[in-house]
Amino acid sequence: MTTPATDTLPSSLEQALALAQTLEEMLELEFEHLKAQNLDAFEASQPVKNDLLLQLVQLAGIQNAESADALGPEWDGFKEQMAQCRDMHRRNEVLIGRKIDAIRGALQSLQVQDPASSVEIYDRLGKLNRVRRGRGYSDA
Repeated sequence: MTTPATDTLPSSLEQALALAQTLEEMLELEFEHLKAQNLDAFEASQPVKNDLLLQLVQLAGIQNAESADALGPEWDGFKEQMAQCRDMHRRNEVLIGRKIDAIRGALQSLQVQDPASSVEIYDRLGKLNRVRRGRGYSDA
């Protein structure tokens, strides 16, 4: 059902608003995939997301930031929606960065650079034990 306001919108703006809503939903789903560490679903969504972005660029006629700023006032709602999508994309990027940092930290904890160094680990009861390793993981 269309409202009187959308009846007067140009066709490209109406399509752009619908695609921006789809992009917003995809970014939310992408965030859920990242939180659940479902990397297969995350990877599968990337080509679809890129296609959506290309369609949005074509519909809005945006080549760079200046052409986005040159859109008329009727595009203000679209620009706000795209700013929301940008923020959601940044949120997802931060989550990916944190996950990569956690993985790097785990890998570094498995690699002992100095064979004489001590590594702090927890026992089954959750108490901290300092263990001296005679050889590094790579020396075994």
